[in-house]
Amino acid sequence: MTQDTLAGSPPDAGPPPPARRGRWARRWDGRRRGGRARSPRTAAPVAAGPLLFAAFPPLGWAVTAPVAVAVLVLAVRGLRARTAAWLGFLSGAAFFLPVLTGIARVGEDGWVALSLVQALYFAPMTAGFAVVGRLRGWPVWTAALWVAQELVRGSVPFGGFPWARLAFSQTGTPLTPYAAVGGAPLVTFATALAGGLLAAAALGTVAAREQGRGRSALLGAAAALAAVAALGAAARAVPVPTGGRPVTVAVVQGNVPRLGLDFEGQRKAVLTNHVNRTHELAARIREGAVARPSLVVWPENASDLDPYAETDAYAAIDEAVKDVGVPVLVGALVDSADGTKVENRGIVWDPVSGPGDYYVKRHPVPFGEYIPFRPLLTKLITRFDRVPRDFAHGTRSGVMRLGPITIGDVICFEVAYDREVRDVARGQMLVVQTNNATYGRTSLPPQQIAMSRLRAVEHGRTILVAATSGISAIVAPDGRVVARSREFTPDVQVATMPARTGRTLADRLGALPEDALTAVAVLAVGAACVAARGRRDNEGN
Repeated sequence: MTQDTLAGSPPDAGPPPPARRGRWARRWDGRRRGGRARSPRTAAPVAAGPLLFAAFPPLGWAVTAPVAVAVLVLAVRGLRARTAAWLGFLSGAAFFLPVLTGIARVGEDGWVALSLVQALYFAPMTAGFAVVGRLRGWPVWTAALWVAQELVRGSVPFGGFPWARLAFSQTGTPLTPYAAVGGAPLVTFATALAGGLLAAAALGTVAAREQGRGRSALLGAAAALAAVAALGAAARAVPVPTGGRPVTVAVVQGNVPRLGLDFEGQRKAVLTNHVNRTHELAARIREGAVARPSLVVWPENASDLDPYAETDAYAAIDEAVKDVGVPVLVGALVDSADGTKVENRGIVWDPVSGPGDYYVKRHPVPFGEYIPFRPLLTKLITRFDRVPRDFAHGTRSGVMRLGPITIGDVICFEVAYDREVRDVARGQMLVVQTNNATYGRTSLPPQQIAMSRLRAVEHGRTILVAATSGISAIVAPDGRVVARSREFTPDVQVATMPARTGRTLADRLGALPEDALTAVAVLAVGAACVAARGRRDNEGN
């Protein structure tokens, strides 16, 4: 029964003809009555951004990630694709601006620009949400679309920027074990699917209350909630390896001086800090205070002085390695053979034979470690003069022998890239060498630790995270953090950890889960477009 009937008007009486009103009055009516520009429609996706941010470190409220997905899906449901794309961009901006605040340390304009570029990837994704929302099983298709968005965002341009993927919010949650089956893409899919199912449950509940569908709608809502619970329960059946050959390892965090030194003095001080911490470790081993490790890991940029060219740097490192008596993985900046570029290396330094095998970072940071289109951009943006030489792109795998085991080395934000980590997971342990001093006490260092925890489960490997100023950590193959440093504090971590050779299903499948889910997303959008065209044709006839 309508409100007009209750008021005494005949049930079939139409509304009176509207009076002619001004343009702004009509727009206000559109907002008030729920038109395309309705403010709750805008507020909901914007609110989804902070909800999603809360799932990532430093807050780490992982449960808010599927809730954020649900809010975003509901906000664009039933809208035209173009409108949904705009709202998706707003949601992305409300997410990436807070989650990437650490980038502001190198320039607020760069932080805002990067955040807004990342937000653009949400636009086609949410347009897809609106399109596939008309299909049966739409929670599955929306989850696949989220995987597709992350695939594109982590690939183009300049190799992509896969930071803040949905999977990286789910370390130490019931969904984490899925990483051992299908890697980070499957964890993203499971998280987004949980959000889609929550949205379906909410729609079912509303339908039961407002549309008189009663029992069937409530049963549908209950089934959606049961499916969410089943997602978490099924993950418990995934085997997460923990055993392996015990190897004692050490991670050195030398720390960086904060004030009062020129550039050259700063570089010498950082190297001296790592040398001194290693001598202290050697002294504690002789005293019997700690077990003798089989290998030691230094962080990225532990020596910004080229040890092959600087005799003092070479001597200081060699003396420290000889003192501790075991191979040390040294992070150092080295001039390329032709002198035109810089190589960001992890060098295996043996106490007897000195520097040997090494890994060169394969994925330097665009606009930070190298400048794309350098001749043009350096004329337009003078700040790029701070990067006088580009960093070289390494071409070799980071799998190397370090003491009694093989390690797989990645440097800094390479840990965010599936392909780079998967390639070196052949090592018995994984190493992440990083320099977070610029981004200290922001959200970025704890987010990097979260990525490392997920990678440990994904590949069934102990991960040694060595950072110049923190956060350094030793992570077990099941994702547990065995040791963790504080930031801007010298630290040496020693632990006996499993070295493993077995491969997870995620290692065997490689990129297949991500590619398959992306194909599902594309096919779902295509099917929805075909179905919509068929409906329009039928209506036209």
